[in-house]
Amino acid sequence: MSSTITVPAQHALERILSLEIVRVTERAAVSAARLRGRGKDKASDQAAVDAMRRELNKLPIEGTVVIGEGELDEAPMLFIGEKVGTRNGPKVDIAVDPLEGTILCAKNMPGAIATMAMAEGGTLLNAPDVYMEKIAIGPGYPKGVVQLDASSEENILNLAKAKGVKPEEITACILDRPRHAELIAGVRKVGGAVKLISDGDVAGVIDCADSETTGVDIYLGIGGAPEGVLAAAALRCIGGQMQCRLQLDTEERRARGVTMGITDPRKIYEIEDMVKGDCLFAATGVTTGSFLRGVRFRKDVIETETVVMRSITGTVRYIRAEHRQLDKFHLD
Repeated sequence: MSSTITVPAQHALERILSLEIVRVTERAAVSAARLRGRGKDKASDQAAVDAMRRELNKLPIEGTVVIGEGELDEAPMLFIGEKVGTRNGPKVDIAVDPLEGTILCAKNMPGAIATMAMAEGGTLLNAPDVYMEKIAIGPGYPKGVVQLDASSEENILNLAKAKGVKPEEITACILDRPRHAELIAGVRKVGGAVKLISDGDVAGVIDCADSETTGVDIYLGIGGAPEGVLAAAALRCIGGQMQCRLQLDTEERRARGVTMGITDPRKIYEIEDMVKGDCLFAATGVTTGSFLRGVRFRKDVIETETVVMRSITGTVRYIRAEHRQLDKFHLD
């Protein structure tokens, strides 16, 4: 006598979509990877955008891009407010970064990825494409052990105490930018180490959620708001803490924020503020980095590696795929 497992409709739908969004990031990654090392950062970004848009429009969803690559007048990027999908399915919010690390791809350097997140409609932070202050750590620590408004020295010391190690055993991941000079000096002042990255702060935040493997304990600094929300979606799935604040430092940006429902320009957002409901996150490697293996072009096969996460179950899957219908990818 056989038995069957009944899966609630919502969960079944999410299970289906968790596989569908893998195809979206795979296509974007392959399209960008065709231009690796050619010094064409804008062209590779556009290739990823075009491929991602095509695949999103095939999904059985009524989707709205709430975190994208610009505003309506900046199309053909996947802009904030753009509608995607077949319009025959659930209403969902979408955050995208079709090619995180455009310079990394253009120079064929490690760590470029194609990434996106999907959540129930009305649950992702709807924010303008501006800079964002960020601090993030992995799971297993007391709530509030690090704080966005604390100094980097305080945060390193408090994290070391919570982890039960000396500050010398703490490594912070920080974007290599002049604006972070004081932040870097503070980490080193108390004995902490710094891992500088040239681009790719979504992967940088995710690295701190698996410090035993990556050697990264904390992410600090100012990066893009789209990357901040995408990273929050990933941590929503795998655990961790994150605090962020939008850099609404001009009248124009504050006014734009108000139109998107942001009335407090100094508000500190935690993961639950940026991703309020259940979500899916996927990323495919474009160039090989510590996070994912890049696209490989062989004679008759294209190989990709993708991570897909589901917050409702906490499941993390790594999918290594071999694509043999190359004509479909060439159409991208």
